[in-house]
Amino acid sequence: MDRSAVSMSGSQLARAAGICIHARLPRAHLIFSRRHLAQRPVTTCKAHKITVLPGDGIGPEITKVALRTLEAAGQLEHEQFDFSEQLIGGAAIDATGQPLPEDTLRACKNSDAVLLAAIGGYQWDTLPADQRPERGLLALRAGLNAFANLRPAIVLPQLADASSLKREIVEGTDIMIVRELVGGIYFGEPRGFKTNEKGDKVGFNTMIYSEPEVERIAKVAFESAQKRKGKLCSVEKSNVLEVSQLWKEVVTRVGKDYPDVELTHMYIDNAAMQLLRNPKVFDTIVTGNIFGDILSDEASMLTGSLGMLPSASISIGGPGIFEPVHGSAPDIAGQDKANPMAMVLSAAMMCRYGLNLPKVADRLEQAVTAALDAGYRTGDLMSSGMKQVGCVELGEILVSQITDNKH
Repeated sequence: MDRSAVSMSGSQLARAAGICIHARLPRAHLIFSRRHLAQRPVTTCKAHKITVLPGDGIGPEITKVALRTLEAAGQLEHEQFDFSEQLIGGAAIDATGQPLPEDTLRACKNSDAVLLAAIGGYQWDTLPADQRPERGLLALRAGLNAFANLRPAIVLPQLADASSLKREIVEGTDIMIVRELVGGIYFGEPRGFKTNEKGDKVGFNTMIYSEPEVERIAKVAFESAQKRKGKLCSVEKSNVLEVSQLWKEVVTRVGKDYPDVELTHMYIDNAAMQLLRNPKVFDTIVTGNIFGDILSDEASMLTGSLGMLPSASISIGGPGIFEPVHGSAPDIAGQDKANPMAMVLSAAMMCRYGLNLPKVADRLEQAVTAALDAGYRTGDLMSSGMKQVGCVELGEILVSQITDNKH
């Protein structure tokens, strides 16, 4: 990536160039660079092509809310969206026998961004591992080469008391976890089962990273840290694992190109402890696939509910995947109990980082904040003095907050 551009955000670049940025522009550079921007004015913008993947469980419910709010916010900013709904996960297995049908992957590759809700459910847990809904998500990430997962963990003041930890520990926490997403032990080969010389069945996986894989995720993390507080913590287990020794070596080398970012290193076990003991010590974290999976879920509990956390998985040269952190919650599916706010905030991340529509993103985020300020809560966030609402009603409230605030 071209580091000469990191001083300007995607929205600043767009305004400076007087252009509309969306289709087929490398998504990663909307966040981190300004390469190849055409210096010519464009007066109109085509509809932004969004592949929508409602998935399973509560996915369809929260997707409806996200699309309604997205259309309302877009209309106020004169932006149009072309939604194409496709199958993934359990719903795709039931319809086609595959967790990621070819038609779905093709639609995703041809879109400007992918908005995913949730996948999985109890009814598919007995399937062979390579046929379960989760394999569809892994295949989608690999198919789009969405190698960098950006997962914020921000403790909103309205929800600090909902955290599993004391308010004085979590209040003010604002962490960005940058997780490598298409390498490491989840994708490493060889993997599988075999019988050893004693006749015992064993299972095995391979945790492997190459220098280029570490370099590209490190650059994303450093450039993200530049836009935050200028602090980056690289998390690994280099006292035990050779793959982590390579990780630390490469991240340290890349860091020499970013003298304005303070780089520290931390073992995964210590990082997991410090997230609970003193989360505000962290600004931006970069780590591998399995460590990032664990830390990001741990960090999500600092915020009080998984129902509030969005994420973005970006690539270079293709569409990003934007999805809430939470799962499909099959136990409450169809009961109007789901919290749609993480899905709405994922749509906001899509607009900000994938489509370069910061004003639309602002409207979505402001609607969520306004609803919380007004005391509206779904069951997962409910506390004394608040008003409990369901998924449908909260969606109506969010749309109302957007349409009533036209300026």
